[in-house]
Amino acid sequence: MPEQTMPERIVIAGASLGGLRAAEQLRSAGWEGELVVIGDEAHPPYNRPPLSKEMLARPGTPEEALAALAFRPRRSATGITWKLGSGVAAANLARRTVTTHDGEVLGFSGLVVATGLRPARVPVPGPLAGRHVVRTLEDTLALHTDLVPGARVAVVGSGFIGCEVAATASGLGCRVTLIEGTSGPMERPLGAELSSGVRRMLNDHGVATLAGTRVIRFLGGQRCTGLVLADGRVLEADVVVEAVGSHANTEWLQGNGLDLDNGVECDEHLRVLDSAGTPVAGVVAVGDIARYPDPLAGGPARRVEHWATPTDTAKIAAPTLVAGLRGEEPGPAASPLPSFWTDLFALRIQGVGSPARADAVGILEGDPARPADGVALGYYREERLIGAVTAGLPAQKHLQYRQAVLDAQASGSRVPEPLPAA
Repeated sequence: MPEQTMPERIVIAGASLGGLRAAEQLRSAGWEGELVVIGDEAHPPYNRPPLSKEMLARPGTPEEALAALAFRPRRSATGITWKLGSGVAAANLARRTVTTHDGEVLGFSGLVVATGLRPARVPVPGPLAGRHVVRTLEDTLALHTDLVPGARVAVVGSGFIGCEVAATASGLGCRVTLIEGTSGPMERPLGAELSSGVRRMLNDHGVATLAGTRVIRFLGGQRCTGLVLADGRVLEADVVVEAVGSHANTEWLQGNGLDLDNGVECDEHLRVLDSAGTPVAGVVAVGDIARYPDPLAGGPARRVEHWATPTDTAKIAAPTLVAGLRGEEPGPAASPLPSFWTDLFALRIQGVGSPARADAVGILEGDPARPADGVALGYYREERLIGAVTAGLPAQKHLQYRQAVLDAQASGSRVPEPLPAA
């Protein structure tokens, strides 16, 4: 039989923001062949951060919500085939094929891994009905229906999503209890001092917080009616929201000799690595599923679960993939500077760099105990500024601190001077 030729096709596994940005960047990098994006949701790519905030508070109809959230593809995103509603179930990297959940097999010359994350659940006994997670539009619509005034809402987990849902539910007139777990509200990215200030702000807005405890069992028969905590307390609840982290969607890549311990291991060019640390030809990853080195903050390769990550990583991965398919070496490695933000009530908190990897925190201005009055903190690792967080400050001030982080990375300086008042 004649040898089969490999199709001039790049498959993007994942049709959320990472898949969209990868497709745009591949076209911008000069890829003129077929481009196929495969996603398990029936919707085109849409914006997820509002799902736990303004969209949760006032979603409107499903059609209105989707219209408000949907991304507009950039002009470069032309000639793309979207296969939605049935995601990738398996891949054979040696044979260069992927198989969808509905049984379709597609060959590829290049593959972009962009399947992202799914919410973790609290792994304890109890009924599932009445327990929510927030990841998809359907999740938000279902939760909004239950957030009626006076409802007793228990939010398990005090990261970004947990705090945002707690604030939104309180604003809708619900009686909210936030079960923090082993650390305070958003403590990992913010540090203990600012986390304590956020807790006080939540309390001032009517959100009860339970620190230093975890859920050991959910109560109820057909539907969850409450939960039991490790310290013996019993909390009655009409609605439970689980916001306890996420799992990387890597199961479809099993059996290909990859390191899938925590996402997909990549090099600094976002090339997927096999278990021996060798780049797999023609395979890159983008978004929060990618685990890649951070030469600025140091430490082992890590995933970054921030909104800007899909865009930042697609700018690196797409030209890398196109260069590899042309038989060329990738261009200079780049290291995206992570950034994040959250809105709680009327307060915007913004961060840049890698605060969670800091070994010291310094107050640059303001009082962390009163974040709504304006505060900025610097985060340091081995005497180098690696991150900054601002709360309640003008956008221009945050941009100045962002530049201070960039300057410190270049110079290795210890503490930037506090900036003049805006």
